[in-house]
Amino acid sequence: MRRVLAVLIAAVVAPVGALGQSASEVERCFQNPAACGQGGGAAGAPAVGGGTVATRPAAAPDYTTVLQSPEPERKRIQESLRTLDKYNGRIDGDLQSDATVKAIQDWQKGRGSSPVGKLTPQEAQQLNAEAARTPIRRLDPTAQTAAAAPTPLAQPQSNADALKALQARVAERRKAAEPKAEAATQALVRDLKAYVAADGKGVAGEQFADFAKWYAETKAGGRAVGAIVPAIDDYGDAKAGAAVATEIAIESQKDGVSQTRCFVFAWIEGSPRKNPQAFSCDDVAGVEKWKTEQALKSAWR
Repeated sequence: MRRVLAVLIAAVVAPVGALGQSASEVERCFQNPAACGQGGGAAGAPAVGGGTVATRPAAAPDYTTVLQSPEPERKRIQESLRTLDKYNGRIDGDLQSDATVKAIQDWQKGRGSSPVGKLTPQEAQQLNAEAARTPIRRLDPTAQTAAAAPTPLAQPQSNADALKALQARVAERRKAAEPKAEAATQALVRDLKAYVAADGKGVAGEQFADFAKWYAETKAGGRAVGAIVPAIDDYGDAKAGAAVATEIAIESQKDGVSQTRCFVFAWIEGSPRKNPQAFSCDDVAGVEKWKTEQALKSAWR
């Protein structure tokens, strides 16, 4: 009787269970259900046609929920990214902007996740929770942009403006030095006139040998010395005192014909004058060499 009942049960169970099971196995399952997972049948997935049902594939990540979440929630994600120093753009709720996507990728990289630039609901919760535990150090992008803006560069000065500025500086220096330079020059002119009036005698000839030589040659040629016109060439401090360089034009005449000889008289102020020397006006190199030797710091040029 039991075997008949087992066969009937096997006929009923076979479509649901495993068609490949023997009658004895079915009977054993009937008598001891705990033993059904042992023997010829699979303990886990039911057999269909002698095989095992395939496991269902894992569901794809849900990014749509966060992307389509209400605007306040999307803005909160941007705020959280900003709090974590990942984002410094506008809080506009646009989670698909380049800046926001990059910020999400940076956050995902930092936690070892795949940097897809989009968030699942679970990741969004974790991001907000992490930001809530972080001290807020938010920066105002407007203020930051203003701070980062470079100071406009001054327009380059034109050559004409540069020349005007230089002339203004020279004029200021000359204005301060002019009284002393003028006094020293006039003192020299008086000595030169005195030398001519004394017919080749006086300190001017003693101090300036080249001038004395020229005067002697002019007198021997029957020429008379006329006007003596000064023009200050340079003035300033030197290593031995105040240095003066003055251009002097000296006129000479003979038979109504005038000639002009130009000298540059250079000396260090003192009594008597120190390091005095007279140069031809075209001896520019000699004059500049003298100034260099005296370490002249010009207050005139």
